[in-house]
Amino acid sequence: MNTFHNTLVTIDNFIWGPPLLMLLVGTGIYFTFRLRIFQLRHLPTALKMVFSKEENQSTGKGDVSSFAALCTALSATIGTGNIVGVATAIKMGGPGALFWMWLAAVFGMATKYAECLLAVKYRKTDSKGQMVGGPMYYIEYGMGNKWLAKLFALFALGVACFGIGTFPQINAIVDSAQLTMNAPAWLTGGVLTVLVAIVTLGGIQSIAKVAEKVVPTMAVVYVVSCLTVLIMQIEALPAAIQLVITSAFTGSAATGGFVGASIMLAIQSGVARGVFSNESGLGSAPIAAAAAKTDSCVKQGLVSMTGTFFDTVIICTMTGLTLIVTGVWQGDAAGALMTTQAFALGLGSDQIGPYLVSIGLMFFAFTTILGWNYYGERCVTYLFGNKGVLPYKVIFIALVASGAYMKLDTIWVIADIVNGLMAIPNLIGLIALRHIIIEETHLFFNKQSNNEEEAILNRA
Repeated sequence: MNTFHNTLVTIDNFIWGPPLLMLLVGTGIYFTFRLRIFQLRHLPTALKMVFSKEENQSTGKGDVSSFAALCTALSATIGTGNIVGVATAIKMGGPGALFWMWLAAVFGMATKYAECLLAVKYRKTDSKGQMVGGPMYYIEYGMGNKWLAKLFALFALGVACFGIGTFPQINAIVDSAQLTMNAPAWLTGGVLTVLVAIVTLGGIQSIAKVAEKVVPTMAVVYVVSCLTVLIMQIEALPAAIQLVITSAFTGSAATGGFVGASIMLAIQSGVARGVFSNESGLGSAPIAAAAAKTDSCVKQGLVSMTGTFFDTVIICTMTGLTLIVTGVWQGDAAGALMTTQAFALGLGSDQIGPYLVSIGLMFFAFTTILGWNYYGERCVTYLFGNKGVLPYKVIFIALVASGAYMKLDTIWVIADIVNGLMAIPNLIGLIALRHIIIEETHLFFNKQSNNEEEAILNRA
């Protein structure tokens, strides 16, 4: 069994190694320069759309508002990676990993824009009148490659059932509840199963309703908590930011319990954890984007790309700087324990710190389960039609119920492999349909420019 597990770990390290990371970031670099760094030029417009009441009351085709679709996607991406993943990246690659996480996020915004634009352009209506879309649809109907589309759907379904969508999140919730409230696993598992069943059986409207309330609330609470630590450690903040930038290009020397990191390790750790956290290029967010009520694929692409901005540029940055200003990254702790120590030191309380981290983990993990349940459902609809949805939901709920008792490292490694494999068909689709993405973008912004000129002339 150990040999089998070690073999899987080797495969996992290969899949998530430099080739895939280069392909993921390279796709973002291509769209960034082909569209003239539009994700930075149009970020203010995108953020305005996210919070625009008019935009979110759009009468365009779709099942939920643009904001609700974004929150559904964020529910799946804002999770343990924002707390545990950042700590792991800095522990492995030093403070410089945070810089490379930022860079990956900037290019990832372009990738997220491209895939969510295609999701709306090629979405379909199912037999129940609901909008369905995502990589499987733009690969089949845009590229004309059905087997590659099915391959993506199978990989994504595997991740939903056995990976990010279930076991790691369930275990994070169970462990956090046990740490802070001394709650037994059977009780936490039972309550979690009931909550997941109530929300997911209601479909996308139910999931989106919960997501658009819980995700922004918990994100704000977590960011405010991090800001409190940073304000209390304000004298250390300039040095921390300087350390992030300098060690990104010089590596990090060994200090305390930290063993040191090369530039290459900082790059690999930052990029890998950044991509894993915001899922840009993996093909998950487009499935949620396809359900948005919108009259423009470009508008939804802009709204969706802010997900990477919120996830990595804001939330991951808050976690990273909190770890650095408190100095815990140099100690022996890792993962969630490192973040817990940072809050305890930063807030000067051994009680409040663990509670904030644990509650954040529980809520982020819970919404990740909901988001990935929906992704899995859409993949089942694509592969088997609506008749497969109810059996899928029953199986998913059963997996949630059993997850509280599982410590299956091998299954998690398999899920990680499948998660990486998801990206390959999606990136092939993005590259094949690059001219569509560029054409739609130019048409939209040319029309906007013409409308603005016309409005100026009318006012004159």
